[in-house]
Amino acid sequence: MFRFFETLVDPYAEAPRDDAPPRRLWPFMRDYSRPFYRIFALATLMSVLVAAIEVWLIYYMGRIVDILTTSEPGEVWVRHGIELIAVAVFLLLIRPAVQAVDVLLLNNTIIPNYGTLFRWRAHGHVLRQSVGWFENDFAGRLANRIMQAPSAAGEAVFQMFDAITFALAYFVGSAFLLSQADPRLALPLILWAGLYALLIRWTLRRVAPASKAASDARSAVTGRVVDSYSNIHSVKMFAQDDRELSLAHESIESARRTFFAEMRLYTIMDVALTVLNGVLIVGVVGWAVWMYAGGSATVGVVAAATALTLRLNAMTGWIMWALTSFFRNLGVVAEGMESIAHPIGLTDRPDATELRLTEGEVRIENLHHHYGREAGGVDGLSLTVRPGERIGIVGRSGAGKSTLVKLLLRFYDAEAGRILIDGQDIAQVTQDSLRRQIGMVQQDSALLHRSVRDNILYGRPEATDDQMIAAARQAQAHEFILDLEDGQGRRGYDAHVGERGVKLSGGQRQRIALARVILKDAPILILDEATSALDSEVEAAIQETLSGMMQGKTVIAIAHRLSTISALDRIVVIEDGRIVEDGDHDSLVAMNGHYARFWARQSGGFLAVTDAAE
Repeated sequence: MFRFFETLVDPYAEAPRDDAPPRRLWPFMRDYSRPFYRIFALATLMSVLVAAIEVWLIYYMGRIVDILTTSEPGEVWVRHGIELIAVAVFLLLIRPAVQAVDVLLLNNTIIPNYGTLFRWRAHGHVLRQSVGWFENDFAGRLANRIMQAPSAAGEAVFQMFDAITFALAYFVGSAFLLSQADPRLALPLILWAGLYALLIRWTLRRVAPASKAASDARSAVTGRVVDSYSNIHSVKMFAQDDRELSLAHESIESARRTFFAEMRLYTIMDVALTVLNGVLIVGVVGWAVWMYAGGSATVGVVAAATALTLRLNAMTGWIMWALTSFFRNLGVVAEGMESIAHPIGLTDRPDATELRLTEGEVRIENLHHHYGREAGGVDGLSLTVRPGERIGIVGRSGAGKSTLVKLLLRFYDAEAGRILIDGQDIAQVTQDSLRRQIGMVQQDSALLHRSVRDNILYGRPEATDDQMIAAARQAQAHEFILDLEDGQGRRGYDAHVGERGVKLSGGQRQRIALARVILKDAPILILDEATSALDSEVEAAIQETLSGMMQGKTVIAIAHRLSTISALDRIVVIEDGRIVEDGDHDSLVAMNGHYARFWARQSGGFLAVTDAAE
């Protein structure tokens, strides 16, 4: 039975990708809720049935009072026995069945699956954002929104059917029941309902923005704390615990102030609700007693009206909290939508094709990109890298080298100009097919918080263990990997490396990252200071590996240590986003220009501080 209800909706069902999802709350919620429309309709029906049964029970309690007050004790069972048995059967069998279907739909179909669907689609959407988009936000805040918003959306949906729909049906049923006894009894209820609606309106108009502000503040706290934890080495190295605590204090205090503002609304609401409920009890019960005293109502009517009023009195606080919880959760969803519903800024064109790499020529034509600023980046850069050619790129910090690599990988779209690979504009091919053809080893090779095996196989998941180990051997990593052991006793290739690979030394991380690229075996290779974290002995061995890797590939290498690129086919010097020198090592030294000065200023093979590469 549970499995039947748990599988009524598949939260992972394929859904059309929307590069620009709705930015307003209700259209966004409707879009995510489409797979649940039929379930929502059934849940509404069951909630109304449950409320109707509850109201009918109160009516029937009043009828029992009338039966007992108008019949002799010995006649009750004779005259009403069959009726009482039928009601008992209904209460023991039918009512539990209706209630069971209602809670199964809520607890086993909607709650687990709605939040899962929301989180799955939201995560899928955010993963499609560009690198630049991620660079402009806290990873902690993004993760917090991905985790909080789906849970809040699930809670809002739950409150909709568990409380709001039930309450509306209960109120309508109560008004009908009282009017059946005497239309005048419904008047105090209707008057109270109007005042209650005004209180709800007043509260909700203030709760939604207050909840969003509180959610924003909580996300800021999460972002601040995660930023400190993810950079804990820097915090400890510079002895800045107190500074981080002070910055966290600002965020936490801001969250506390927004929480104060939110809770003040609930205090006002509770006091006003108590006054309104007094009006309800006095109005309905007092009128019923007055009617009984006048002979126009029975004892059963008074009993039913009293029971109904006390039930409404008990429910009003719950309903108000359900409503405020509903809108508070919607406020959390609205805050999360700032990330979850953000349009995808860098997309494949509708007619994008797969990149077909035949030779490996890279041609850059009049490339401009300044990240929306007036300076920095690249400025009219043109360069052709012939198939199989190995070129090195050098230049001062900010010269545009890293920008060029990011544009080549299409982490950003160029503001002007284009990049062609084997004659195909990379802006007109799919991003995945482009990046599958490029292998890159970065200066800071962060690893995934997974096993060594998972990290190396990331380059080619379908590779065999033998192929993976061969790549690790080439990267001079196999021996140290066998000696690894994590805190849970996993050893060798099964050992986990910690967040961003923090459990390993810089050289170990670099060699695992290099093994990953070796395993990928892409025809275009980018080396961004690939051996910077290695000691001299290991670097010498790795340089031999890199030389073997470069054979038959188009290679672009960025280096601080000029000795590592001096043997390449060509060296390109970039200054202020433009190529100012181009040639092999000997010719550039003979030119006595930028490269010659870099070479002359080296100490131990590095560029001087004033000429440091990116």
